[in-house]
Amino acid sequence: MDGIIKQIEKGKPFFEKISRNSYLGAVRDGFLTAMPAILFSSIFILIAAVPEIFGYQWPEAVSTWLWKVYNYSMGVVGLLVSATTARCLADSMNRRLPKNKVINTTSVMLASVVSFLLLSVSPIEGGFSTEYMGTKGLLASFVAAFLTVNLYKFCVLKDITIKMPKEVPGTISQTFRDIFPFSFSVFAAVLIDLGIRQIFQISFAEAIITVLQPLFTAADGYLGIAIIWGAMALFWFVGVHGPSIVEPAIAAIIYANVETNLQLFNSGEQASKVLTVGLGNFVGTMGGTGATLVVPFIFLLFAKSKQLKAVGKASFIPVSFAVNEPLLFAAPMILNPYFFIPFLLTPVVNVCLFKFFVDVLGMNSFMYVLPWATPAPIGLVLGTGMGVLAFVLAAVLIVVDFLIYLPFCKAYDAVLVEQEAQKAEVIATEEGASAAIREEVPVAARQIISDTNKEINVLVLCAGAGTSAMLANALKEGASESKAPISAMAGAYGSHYEMLQDFDMVVLAPQVNSYYDDIKEDTDRLGIKLVATKGAEYIGLTRDPEKAVQFILNQFQ
Repeated sequence: MDGIIKQIEKGKPFFEKISRNSYLGAVRDGFLTAMPAILFSSIFILIAAVPEIFGYQWPEAVSTWLWKVYNYSMGVVGLLVSATTARCLADSMNRRLPKNKVINTTSVMLASVVSFLLLSVSPIEGGFSTEYMGTKGLLASFVAAFLTVNLYKFCVLKDITIKMPKEVPGTISQTFRDIFPFSFSVFAAVLIDLGIRQIFQISFAEAIITVLQPLFTAADGYLGIAIIWGAMALFWFVGVHGPSIVEPAIAAIIYANVETNLQLFNSGEQASKVLTVGLGNFVGTMGGTGATLVVPFIFLLFAKSKQLKAVGKASFIPVSFAVNEPLLFAAPMILNPYFFIPFLLTPVVNVCLFKFFVDVLGMNSFMYVLPWATPAPIGLVLGTGMGVLAFVLAAVLIVVDFLIYLPFCKAYDAVLVEQEAQKAEVIATEEGASAAIREEVPVAARQIISDTNKEINVLVLCAGAGTSAMLANALKEGASESKAPISAMAGAYGSHYEMLQDFDMVVLAPQVNSYYDDIKEDTDRLGIKLVATKGAEYIGLTRDPEKAVQFILNQFQ
């Protein structure tokens, strides 16, 4: 087993390179930026649809208004994502372009929107069709964004622009400077639209879905979903944030299928599309990547090792809300041979069980988008329409995951018990932190505080702002107790670019360490300190507010 893990670990640099790809990052960050609109619309659809499950019908005027809000937000999500993806990709490219040659991010967003409309919208009598402006048009939105940004980059590097006299104000000069790249982007979309309509007699957005439909169908099968969520777990096991690699490739279809399922349900049919956002959030990654929801409770109830008891106590709350880094790094589960099989197997079994319930037993699949931090059993029940089978499946998944993880947890526990007996070390503390991962910082906080007058603004970054919130909260608590001049904020990597200038220090959680070189370009330019943390070190900081404060202050000695 150790040999297998070592071989897998050798591929880590390659996986990290993929996760740092500018285009995958733009898709990920574009969705993250547009997520408020997606979640906002989901609130209204839940209000509109859930009461009907219990036999309550909203008055027609209320129902119409609720669906109107949904259609005017989720119904144009393709349009929104075309703009946000273009913006994120342009920001990424600007960090690599010469300082005097940068892409105008506002202009590129507008050009991407126009290009997307040309690729997705068809004229109809009295206006135009909106069918592909929502989730069905997401693939077209990516194409529009990538095409637009690259044409802008070409024009900027080649200095293809209208040069104005020096006397002309900068804002006016910038307007003329963007005419050529804007025009090229729109004309490129026009040419693609004309070519596709000439060949297929349909829009580009519809054509690309038609062409890729066999691939989407295959991905919706048992083998497809097993590979997808097995790959996520495999990447995470070697320390690479798996969703950053896998999710951008399936982002379009998992959101489109949610809308399709809702349409099927509203028409009286079964919501049968399995490959959805909820499948990942509440089934495949139940309790975080690796489907680790049951693991902290196994540690608490069955482990004899003081270390695992402490880890269970410290991690069961965050894991319940899908933040499982305290578990992954404190147990540890990452690169731990004892957890290799259950970490990969459990997500695969979960998604296959879900598909069985949908395909064979007739349960509805996910038709609503819920926040990823919703506790998995609740998200599963709500997201599928609160059917009886959903409650049954939630219970089945918990039992099955428990049975898969239990023997491996007990085997690892036995090893730790033996080690603890031999070394006579007390690893757990009253607070649930593991002494094995606690490192003393040599300088006392009060001593440093006396030499520090300026308030230190700290930004903690992780993939989804869940793990980073743990350290940010520890810093706030520690600063309040010790009167240290520190303020902290949690953020998600990809949505941090606009606020970097407001901070003095950035701390990277272990899951985003692979982005260190990318963000360092920005922090060096702005004169901001950047620190990357390791798994055990990070978890230790989150569990000890005083130590977290010391860690930050020591960076400014």
